Order: sequence, then C-alpha cells, then structure tokens
Amino acid sequence: MKISMLFGLALAFTGSVFAQPSLYVQGTHYQVLDAPVRTVDPNKIEVVEVFWYGCSHCYAFEPLIESWEDAIPDDVVFVRSPGMWNQLMEVHAQIFYTAETLGVLDKIHGVAFSEIHQRGNYLQSEKEVQALFVAQGVAAADFEKAWKSFGVSSAVKKARTKMSDYGIRGVPNLVVNGKYRVTGDGTTTQGEMLKIVDFLVAKERSGS
Repeated sequence: MKISMLFGLALAFTGSVFAQPSLYVQGTHYQVLDAPVRTVDPNKIEVVEVFWYGCSHCYAFEPLIESWEDAIPDDVVFVRSPGMWNQLMEVHAQIFYTAETLGVLDKIHGVAFSEIHQRGNYLQSEKEVQALFVAQGVAAADFEKAWKSFGVSSAVKKARTKMSDYGIRGVPNLVVNGKYRVTGDGTTTQGEMLKIVDFLVAKERSGS
C-alpha cells in the first residue's frame, strides 16, 4: 500500500501520466476536432495554448503553463496562439506578434499581462502599446515598423483562422496536435487541464 502511494506521488512530481484510457473521456474532458489542423512541426506532438492578455484566467494560468513548458520532453512542442473575437483582442494579438517579430517576446509577454492585471492599463491603443515596448528597450521606430508590418498582420489573420478551426469559444484553451481540444467537465481546474494535455500527448505518442 505504501509503495503504491509513493509511486503515485512520484508520478505527480514528474508530471508524467500513465493513466488508464478511461481516466479522461472524449466528450467530457476533451473533444476531437471535426477536421485536423496543421501543426508547426509534423515530427513533434504540438500543444497550443489559446490565450488573451486581457483574460484574468489566462493570467492566473501563466505560472502553471510555464512550469509545464519547462518540463516537456523533446518530442513535444509548445505554441502560444492569441485568441480573438473583438477589436481589443486583435490589438493584443498584434502585441504578441510584434514582440515575436522584434525578438522580445520573452520580455513583453509577461509584462503585457502585468500591465493589464496589476496596473489596470488595458493596452487599447497603439500609443499605449508603444510605450510598453519602449520601456522594455525597443526603439520607437523599430516598434512602429514591426507593428504595421505585413508579417504581423498576416500572423494575426492566421491566428484568427486557427482559433476558428479549433472551435475555440473561450480562453485559456488547449489543443493537442491539431486533433484534440481540452474541454473539462465544468469543474476541471487549470492544473487538471494540463493533466488532460499530458494524457492526450501520451495517446498521440502511442498512436492509440
């Protein structure tokens, strides 16, 4: 009995999931997408987080998802994708892809969340966003060029299309390998969402 309990704890600490197939059920804990969505690397199992900087649940999820990301195996790739269904969300998606284009996403991502949820600055205008980037050492001219670039505009459009293909209606949400959308059962915690992700990753890895 004690050995069994210790083994269970070891699994919890390593983040590994060796669950019976019945632990998480299709239609309750996850949905199979109507059509598979292309992933960034066909040689890896992709996990996508659809998020919004203005979402308090996404903000609370950040420490969990970052800790999970730090421990992912080599055959898994993690991708963030902004969700959007209104103009403000499109502005925030533009923040994400502008930061990515300028190579400062590691700086801007956390700062954007903090600016909104700790300081109450909702980053609604280009002027407010530019001030955020400049405060992180980005030249105003470089920000302006990237913010209005075709590449950023295209990335925002692709993210909007991808969200639609995923059938996303709320954030944060997680999609595994372009096939499965984590749904939970109405009482699922954010930590449990990641366990469902691990279960689906294992499912993809085994080819079941």
